[in-house]
Amino acid sequence: MDHDEIYLIDLWRILSREWRWFLATLVLVLAGTYGLLHAARSQWEALAWIQIGQVGPAPAGQDPKVEPLLRVIERMDTVGFQDQVTASLGLSHDSVEARLYRKSLKADPQPYANLFRLHIRAYSPTQATALAAATLATLQVVHRQIDAVPLQMARKRLDDVEAELRTAEGDRVHLQAEASGGQGSDATRALSGVMLSGKNADIRALRQEDSDIRARLAPNYTYETSMPWPVYVPKERAYPNTVLMLGMGGAAALFLAGIIAIARNAVRRRSTSFNQTRVKTHSPT
Repeated sequence: MDHDEIYLIDLWRILSREWRWFLATLVLVLAGTYGLLHAARSQWEALAWIQIGQVGPAPAGQDPKVEPLLRVIERMDTVGFQDQVTASLGLSHDSVEARLYRKSLKADPQPYANLFRLHIRAYSPTQATALAAATLATLQVVHRQIDAVPLQMARKRLDDVEAELRTAEGDRVHLQAEASGGQGSDATRALSGVMLSGKNADIRALRQEDSDIRARLAPNYTYETSMPWPVYVPKERAYPNTVLMLGMGGAAALFLAGIIAIARNAVRRRSTSFNQTRVKTHSPT
């Protein structure tokens, strides 16, 4: 048997001999874990899903989203954006609530769904929900400024198309009268018929463009940045996690108590060996 190894029976003997040190260490670590659980300030985590707004009448080949998904996430990582969010709720830059918000803010992009999942922590479920809503509101303000010009141009183009369509329809009525009327020469009626055919083609093109613009301005193509689902805050606090901390504290307590007991046993054996050596040295020969 290798005497440098510790077997279970040896470990049991050590723990039986040094049970006071083992128990004292176990109680101290568990008491510290219990104290930490009750002293730590509780935190709740809010989960929110944010959909980036879209402008339907975007030029062909361009991304219709108001702002690329990754750029939105980078924007939210800036201190300036985060300060706007906390200031909108009346929180100062140096408050513990604002620091927790900046530290916990995390966005998980879902590029194929045009979504990102937002994680926010606060010291109450109500405040976590309010911070998530304020984050969305701040982002909406930025995106409304970005998409204001494209939407204005799209609506102006729709007005122009409607005006051109009304003018073309009025011209068609006049040409129809000329082409079918008995007045004028045959050449004039033939020319009116050719112009009427071209005007009909123009009207069809204008109606198609009008229909396309209206479809792209519909809510399924043009919409602002929003939350498709309500903010979710679990009933259980995110920190401290009671079950996890008690499990880790119990494991740490057993480990440290075992180490202390083994160390104490080693010191005791060394002291006993030293005393025996001294007795042998000083004994008469």
